[in-house]
Amino acid sequence: MMSVRASLPHLIDRLPAVRGELLADAPLAQLTWFRVGGSAEVMFRPADADDLAAFLAGCPADVPVTVIGVGSNLLVRDGGVPGVVIRLGRAFMEISIEGNRVRAGTAALDVAVARAAQEAGLAGLEFYRGIPGSIGGALRMNGGAYGRETKDVLVEAVAIDRAGKRHVLTNADMKYSYRHCGAADDLIFVEAVFQGAPGDKAAIQARMDEITASREATQPIRTRTGGSTFKNPDGHKSWQLIDAAGCRGLKRGGAQVSELHCNFLINTGDASAADLEDLGEEVRARVKAQSGVTLEWEIRRIGTRNDGGGA
Repeated sequence: MMSVRASLPHLIDRLPAVRGELLADAPLAQLTWFRVGGSAEVMFRPADADDLAAFLAGCPADVPVTVIGVGSNLLVRDGGVPGVVIRLGRAFMEISIEGNRVRAGTAALDVAVARAAQEAGLAGLEFYRGIPGSIGGALRMNGGAYGRETKDVLVEAVAIDRAGKRHVLTNADMKYSYRHCGAADDLIFVEAVFQGAPGDKAAIQARMDEITASREATQPIRTRTGGSTFKNPDGHKSWQLIDAAGCRGLKRGGAQVSELHCNFLINTGDASAADLEDLGEEVRARVKAQSGVTLEWEIRRIGTRNDGGGA
């Protein structure tokens, strides 16, 4: 069944029929942890992988397509996102155990994968307890925490390209490096298989509890934030560079650099996406001036600014 609002009939009319849901002018702010940003020109929630493949095969090539997950490491700009925004739902959340491996849909939360592995007595995936996102994001950015990253555990990933064709990628095909995936940008990941190792359930749970306690003690996880803002440059920790540049607690509009962990930006309540992005750019400029190091955004920024800037 297709649900359509009539505010953008021309783009809707150009899109193929789906079994999932198409929504015009769909608000995105409440889907992100920052709780800011504009709307998607069209939002598509596919019924399953076949529905997604059929949609991509029939979608006009000139229509931009953007995929989002649970919005934990995402900044949607105030002007919204042109084209189609795809958000995978329940059909992509399944997790199963296959021997010493875990198979997961890419809408499954990282923490859910860590929990499923623990319940099966599989070690090696505990670090996903410390990543507040979904498996799709972990695949696309080589998500990692607490000494491990996705490239250490991924066996293969299943993806669908812009033409609707299915691909199975090995770990090597992903061309991973620090917080980077070299697989083609048009691939939409729908499933992944991870390698675990037999372990003691209690010991695995204890490690996950340590990770949870560390996050709660050192990160502003109960605020409107987007996770780590900048990647760690070679030989440096971003938070130390930011702190040394005098940016801890720095504010712009309703946006603030966290006092607890200064590689986190916070929406104190009334920030715009522009406040957050501009504050991040101010931090980058101050760090560059103080240390000579150029910080690279880890938070993904999508859409257009109301002043005409952005992607």
